[in-house]
Amino acid sequence: MFHSFFPKPKLFFSSAVLFSLMAVLVWYGFADDLNVQLGFGASPEGAQPPIGLGFFVTPEFLWFYVYYALCTALFGGFWWFNSGNHRWQLWSIWGSSLIIFLTYFSVQISVAINNWRRPFGDMLQNALQGEDGITAGDFYSLMLIFVSIATISMGLFILTRFFVSHYVFRWRTAMNEYYVGKWSNVRHIEGASQRIQEDTMRFASIMEGLGVSMIDAVMTLIAFLPVLYSLSSYVTELPIVGVIAAPLFTAAIVWSVFGTLLLAVVGIKLPGLEFHNQRVEAAYRKELVYGEDHEDRAEPITLEELFGNVRRNYFRLYFHYLYFNLARGFYIQADSLFTYFILVPTIVAATITYGILQQILTAFGQVSNSFQYLVNSWTTIIELLSIYKRLKGFEAVIDERDAALMEVR
Repeated sequence: MFHSFFPKPKLFFSSAVLFSLMAVLVWYGFADDLNVQLGFGASPEGAQPPIGLGFFVTPEFLWFYVYYALCTALFGGFWWFNSGNHRWQLWSIWGSSLIIFLTYFSVQISVAINNWRRPFGDMLQNALQGEDGITAGDFYSLMLIFVSIATISMGLFILTRFFVSHYVFRWRTAMNEYYVGKWSNVRHIEGASQRIQEDTMRFASIMEGLGVSMIDAVMTLIAFLPVLYSLSSYVTELPIVGVIAAPLFTAAIVWSVFGTLLLAVVGIKLPGLEFHNQRVEAAYRKELVYGEDHEDRAEPITLEELFGNVRRNYFRLYFHYLYFNLARGFYIQADSLFTYFILVPTIVAATITYGILQQILTAFGQVSNSFQYLVNSWTTIIELLSIYKRLKGFEAVIDERDAALMEVR
């Protein structure tokens, strides 16, 4: 699954995680302040972020583009020369870096829209209260700014999905070439054709959505956690717990971790059941296929027994999904009110404006949803784990047969 597309995958992914962590720590440690020394300039101290497309060309952003390019060149260059001329290194190394950057930029577009919410919300509040000096032109001007940001967002989304689709299909092609290259040795393995065609297709399809959403969740945390931390200065206390440090920041982490652990615990049996479900389905399908060519196969008694296994497993799945969906549904419904709940003391004290409230709701929702990646994607992750187990077992048999051939030779 992985070594067909990535060079030395275990080392590649572990080094990617460590290098990325180091790059993030260096950036937030001191590198983000080097824009002045390096000649990029600096935004006025204490100034609010620009509203509109100017947000993406501030000195800080221009320096970040250069910093990301340097980090990519260091990591990608190292693997380019140490990949052993891997056939798919152009896509797996540089393509992965491009996807990460495009995802991060799309998250920053969400930050830009969140910055736009404060002036628009405050203007809306002031206009509804009848304050003087607010004209229709002011609203139209802010709406045009939103349209410009949304246009960039839409275009970037389309281009990113187009590139990711090609990226994932290359990954499927790499897996297909690897398995087909060993066809003479694996053609007699039970379910070989299904593993090569159906499972690689489903693996690629799920990774196309799940992989990008995972990167998006991580990038959203990197972008919005500082925003939520700064917005915590507008909230002095939380219900029940009272005054704590960085209340919004703390509440988002605690609530999201609680939801993730809750769903992980109640859904712990589902991956195994999904995997077993594929096995009993495959056994039933195999007997039917044999019955097409052999009169002594696919007897009614045998089919009834095999389908009985299918039925039992499905009923077990239905039962376990019953309480899993119940827990997930309660949590999602509670999540829709949780932000308002923790803001009740602040709203009653009238210490924030409507624009700031909109910023808090959006930033909290972004951080909360990112932390709840497992909650929102759990059923898809279960399906991917089931496919992974089948392909991993398939590859284990391939390795055994390859080893046996080497001994014969």
